Amino acid sequence: MQIRVLGCSGSIAAGSRTTSFLVDDDVLVDAGTGVGDLALDELARIDDIFVSHSHLDHVLAIALLADSVKRLRADVGRPPIRVHALAETLHALRTHVFNGVIWPDFTRLPSPERPILCFEPFAVGDRLALSRGRSLEVLPAAHTVPAVGFALLDAAGRAWAYSGDTGPVPALWRRLAEMDLRGLIVETAFGDDERELADVSRHLCPTLLRDELAQLRRPVDVYITHIKPGMVDAVMSQVAAQAGPHRVSALHTGQCLQFGE
Repeated sequence: MQIRVLGCSGSIAAGSRTTSFLVDDDVLVDAGTGVGDLALDELARIDDIFVSHSHLDHVLAIALLADSVKRLRADVGRPPIRVHALAETLHALRTHVFNGVIWPDFTRLPSPERPILCFEPFAVGDRLALSRGRSLEVLPAAHTVPAVGFALLDAAGRAWAYSGDTGPVPALWRRLAEMDLRGLIVETAFGDDERELADVSRHLCPTLLRDELAQLRRPVDVYITHIKPGMVDAVMSQVAAQAGPHRVSALHTGQCLQFGE
């Protein structure tokens, strides 16, 4: 599997895009502002969107993507784009975005019989089959709204995992320790000087990250995401000071990660 980093910043600025990953050419994991850098034909190939939680920086491109590709997909008879999320997250999208006020309800347009989007709920622990022998497992997270992380697995069971937005959550690390984990994208939204804010907003900072990574059984490639614009060097210097066995680096927009075959 190839994971293309469309966005990995905690907010926007020149060169900064919010969270979204394109898996191969047909699956989106989260849908932040980075989705807008895809060409129209690339957008039209997306069949599944997996949403970690309802916050704007992770969902805002879903509405615009639907509007962009509705004619292209209808012309070739493509089915609705499946938006997978917790029931609470789908309820938030329907209530606050696809409500006819903020944006049209593309789960009923162009027609209720042939919409451009369909919403499909999942639960923590679900394993969902994708094409080409791939699968996705829904992982626990602990944030200020209902939230999850994800593990993408190839046919051989090798996993790429993404924490989503989360504070400390022992169940996540117990599950990751059981997997054949080849790569981990994990958020570290704040520096240690903002530990109190990290605690309140249910995010990680470098010292919290150190404690979480210590629960993994063997070294793994770790990519840090969701750092605020202008804070990457400061946060990564604090991460580097937390000595550990893992190979840790900052994720950047445009990066391509290869996992499995």
